[in-house]
Amino acid sequence: MWGGDELSRLLDNRKRGGSRLVWTLVLGLFLGGLLTRLSELFLPESAARDFLITSVAASVGPFHLDLVAVAITLGPLVLTLNVLTLVGIVLVAMVARSLI
Repeated sequence: MWGGDELSRLLDNRKRGGSRLVWTLVLGLFLGGLLTRLSELFLPESAARDFLITSVAASVGPFHLDLVAVAITLGPLVLTLNVLTLVGIVLVAMVARSLI
């Protein structure tokens, strides 16, 4: 059977693991976007450049919430992925794993 300390430590690791995953994805997406932008600016026109910067986008929204006193519109939320975005996520995940 599990003691109280072991169970609380396991639950704490789960909470940290979820937040670590979210931060890894967010920072990886930013790094991948930066790498994509730098590739667009500095790489010459070639098949390699086209391969690296070709993106697939998925979007959700807009979301409208209209209450009597407040109206909110969120969106659209667009997620754009390409090879350099995936490279950015992998690099951030490797750094996060080695540091933490």
